[in-house]
Amino acid sequence: HVDWSSGAVSLLTEATPWPETDRPRRSAVSSFGISGTNAHVVLEQAPATEVAAPREVAVPSPLPWVVSGRGTDGLRAQAVRLRRLAAEAGPDGGFDLAHLDIGHALATTRAALPDRAVVLADDPAGLLAGLDALARGESAPQLVTGDPERESGTTGLAFLFTGQGSQR
Repeated sequence: HVDWSSGAVSLLTEATPWPETDRPRRSAVSSFGISGTNAHVVLEQAPATEVAAPREVAVPSPLPWVVSGRGTDGLRAQAVRLRRLAAEAGPDGGFDLAHLDIGHALATTRAALPDRAVVLADDPAGLLAGLDALARGESAPQLVTGDPERESGTTGLAFLFTGQGSQR
């Protein structure tokens, strides 16, 4: 019993843009079942929300990344994979939230496999250098810096320790 000729109500037969107005957009959906069960719902556009400004996060310095693997080859392969992540997280400038998130996940959600290493870095360049050292299989504690002119500090300190023969 709808007067379709008035143009006030129409059935959608194809995708149609939903124009913005000075009030929330609304639509209704009806379903009529053959058994006599009917349903009707009115949908309203969600209110606009403000996008929160990125918050400043204090990243500890040096930032630790704990790496573990099954055997030395597994550890080296993990260092290669993590190096790609570290480079994608923001290689220029200081650490960002992605570096912190990855470091936290490595320390709290990964299995502590028998072969482990820790890379400590003051900046992304030091982190990359430390991961490179692990990927090469360097196992002695050593200072690896992202800045070749820097002679002291903790940036890029990478060391390996294994669970073989140790008490836990």
